[in-house]
Amino acid sequence: MPFGFHPLYLVILLVIVLIIFGPGKLPELGGAVGRGIREFRRTSNELTDEIKSAVTEKEPTATTTTTATATEPEKASEPAKAEPEHKS
Repeated sequence: MPFGFHPLYLVILLVIVLIIFGPGKLPELGGAVGRGIREFRRTSNELTDEIKSAVTEKEPTATTTTTATATEPEKASEPAKAEPEHKS
């Protein structure tokens, strides 16, 4: 059996859960577990999509930045500094 699970372990676990929660609470417990798994999957998919979009957005920017840096002088990328006015 994969992961060391034996069918008998699952039966024992279900009996213990039935004793602890009772037959009335099992549907609620199952629903809560199902909602939790759905929420985890949704969040995981959103995070994966966000990372993929960030990577695809960053790739063209990195190429453009390298090309622009090679052709433009370094002072153009620095912010303009205001010179102090001299009062006469």
